[in-house]
Amino acid sequence: MDKNLLDFMSYLEGKKKLSQNSLTAYRRDVEEFFTFLKEKGTGDICEVSNTDVISYLLKLKNEGKSGSTVNRKIASLRSFFRFLLEKGIIEENPTLHIRSPKIERRVVEYLTIEEVERLLKQPDTSIKGLRDQAILELLYAAGIRVSEITGTNVEDINLRIGFITCTGEHGKARIIPLGRPARQALETYIYEVRPKFLRNKSQEETALFLNYYGERMTRQGLWKLMKEYAKSADLEHKLTPQILRNSFAVHMIQNGADLKSLQDLLGHEDITATQIYLSVAKNHIKDVYDRTHPRA
Repeated sequence: MDKNLLDFMSYLEGKKKLSQNSLTAYRRDVEEFFTFLKEKGTGDICEVSNTDVISYLLKLKNEGKSGSTVNRKIASLRSFFRFLLEKGIIEENPTLHIRSPKIERRVVEYLTIEEVERLLKQPDTSIKGLRDQAILELLYAAGIRVSEITGTNVEDINLRIGFITCTGEHGKARIIPLGRPARQALETYIYEVRPKFLRNKSQEETALFLNYYGERMTRQGLWKLMKEYAKSADLEHKLTPQILRNSFAVHMIQNGADLKSLQDLLGHEDITATQIYLSVAKNHIKDVYDRTHPRA
């Protein structure tokens, strides 16, 4: 790995406390830009110009990359060159004045409350079913990300008071309350089911959710689990972990949650990321008005 990139990654991990997934994305974005520069014959990072960056973005556009993908890559390069500028390695930031492409506001996909209830009824009472019930209840109760639920340890759950301590993408811990159904499902899993998944494994395993090998559940394992229950609940084409997270947020907004509280619960660094859920709430209010007002 290039020394400047190596130093940058150490900075992101040590000072910015980014998650492994974020670190991987930053490294990939910068390395892809390096590959582009190499193909152009630019070998010295100090020689990179504003024109080089614009040429790279045009290449991405011609390849059909989405606006959100291009924006992410721009953000990665901005951070990288800002780091080099602060270190005195370059004299000018070639990403300065680069404008991010406008992207269409994405439609928020989510389940209705009835669909969530149908999903939560799918797991059976086998040890797998009881584990999966706890997973689904926790995903909907706390609105956490896939990486957060697979990274959760037993000690992060407080059943007595009813909350989960969750460390998000930027290393900042947040405390999220848990409702009664989620607490009951977790209590059954932790005390009655989880020991059976451990089998002969060491009792020192800290992961909350375990697979059949007594090891921490992976992202792939969780996706497979959700696909299974989506099919049985007839939600096959509209269920992902993100959609369940969206459902948590939309239902909170529809029932009166304020935006700042929702931002804290979701672990968004920027409140604009939370504001996308307001459009759904506004549409919901309009639907209610049209359906109930005598002169709508």
